[in-house]
Amino acid sequence: MLISPSILASDFSRLAEEVKSIENAGADLVHIDVMDGMFVPNITLGAPVVSCLKGKTSLPFDVHLMIEEPVRYIDDFAKAGADIITFHIEAAKDVKATIEKIKEAGCKPAISIKPDTPADVVFPYIDELYMVLVMTVEPGFGGQSFMRETMPKVRAIRDEATKRGLDLRIQVDGGIDDKTVTEATSNGADVLVAGSYVFKAADRKAAIEKLRNS
Repeated sequence: MLISPSILASDFSRLAEEVKSIENAGADLVHIDVMDGMFVPNITLGAPVVSCLKGKTSLPFDVHLMIEEPVRYIDDFAKAGADIITFHIEAAKDVKATIEKIKEAGCKPAISIKPDTPADVVFPYIDELYMVLVMTVEPGFGGQSFMRETMPKVRAIRDEATKRGLDLRIQVDGGIDDKTVTEATSNGADVLVAGSYVFKAADRKAAIEKLRNS
């Protein structure tokens, strides 16, 4: 089980300190939400910010691109320090080319699907992927409520990966806390993105451990 706190819920004025804090609290990854104001109705940060953070932590960078035509920015984020690059299947004109571009840049490729996107759209590509991210809220803003109706998709992707003998990671993002985590993990999720639950916790280490051990 990997815990990847989303910096979307952090204090952006103290971003380097916030990332170091979750590293010290036992996080496995740092989830970096990149939004362009077009694919989703919000704007966050770009590759220069990622580059500035890279020397401030030893945590792998789990970069989630919520942007139109993500293939255009793969090289920028890879050079900035991304380890995993996740893009939305709904935003890519050529999914296979985007996967190949991520691999060529030396990063692990992952695909994300929105709550209304069916699970089977990723099946043609999962042999080439490190991870699939199932959004459990509508992408764009933190602090939303967990959508239980997305859980059959997590199960369907896990079952398909198992059938093919794949060591595929399945990530869930949105409304993950100590009350929803078991539902996600029991359906096959093994990478948990938690923003508000971790960053707003009085004890971040305890919050991360509670997720990991639930």
